[in-house]
Formats: sequence, C-alpha cells, structure tokens
Amino acid sequence: MTGDVKSRPERSKQGSLIIFLNAHPCRAAKGHLQQISSWGELAMASSPDSAPTAGQTSLALLIIRIAAGIVFLYHGSQILFGAFGGPGPQGFAASMHAPAIVGYLIGLAQFAGGLAILTGLLIRVGAVCIIIVMLGAIFLVHLPHGFDVSKHGMEYALTQLLIALALLIAGGGAYSLGSVLPQGLRKL
Repeated sequence: MTGDVKSRPERSKQGSLIIFLNAHPCRAAKGHLQQISSWGELAMASSPDSAPTAGQTSLALLIIRIAAGIVFLYHGSQILFGAFGGPGPQGFAASMHAPAIVGYLIGLAQFAGGLAILTGLLIRVGAVCIIIVMLGAIFLVHLPHGFDVSKHGMEYALTQLLIALALLIAGGGAYSLGSVLPQGLRKL
C-alpha cells in the first residue's frame, strides 16, 4: 500500500490504554501512546509533545535516590561498622588482600555516599563517591566473572554506577534536603 492511511486507535483488553498505530510503513515508527487521564498527573505519554513536569521529574529522582541510597547505607554500614553481619573495615580489606585503610575508605564512601544520595545533601559529592567505588568493584572484583550477577558478575555494580552517574548529572530534584544548604553548596 503506497498511500497514506490514517492512524487508527486500538484499545487493550482493559480499555485503559490507547495506542495509535500508523499503517504507512515509512511512518510506523511514529506510533505513540497517548496520555490516559485516569492515571492522573503522573501519567506520561511517549509522544514528542509531552514531557515530564518538574514535579514528575523530582518524584522520579526521589524514588531513584531512595532505592540507591538505602542500598549504599546498608553496604556501607556492613563495611564501615560491621553492622548487619558485615565484615567491618579490617575484614573487608583482608578479603581483598588490601591494607585496613582501604576498608575504611570504601565503607566511608559507601555510607556517606548513600546518605548524601538518600537525603539529597551534597548529592553530587555522594554520587562521585559511589561512582569511584563502583568502578573499583567492577574492575577489581566483578569483571573477571562476566556480566551475570548470579555468577558474581558486574551487572548490579554497573547498574548502581549508572544510577550514580545519572544523579551526578541531574542532582537531587526538588524533594531533597539540598535546599537547606547555602546557595554555593546546593550544586554539590
């Protein structure tokens, strides 16, 4: 078929999702989802004319910060304080055949980085700490095991590295405690 065919809507079985398909082969990639009003303010469409609001972006950043921050507070506590059955700094360093100071530095970077990411205070400094630790984890521990996390591969460390990189770029968003800092420190 060489002529233009108008888009036709198709409904899912539940009737809550509307998909517009363009039948013309050259324009098939332009099909997009439309916003659904029943999803409320958080509804997003993939069409080029819809972009997330500032509130949606800040909420998404908060969710990402909570997910990543809790993980690093937990692991940092295991390494730095020996909490949750963790090895403590000396035990962690010994498992890597490294001096004890390495255990303290990695534990501090994970704990402080996790706290910064969770609260949004000095989030970029915290993200840099996490990026450095995850680069070390990838290249010194996980890379020889491949990608698969079930085989001790780099999958999870790479995911956390990319999350920290995204937070380094985006910052903490409106739902962070960064606004309590003096103006000069807010971008850190």
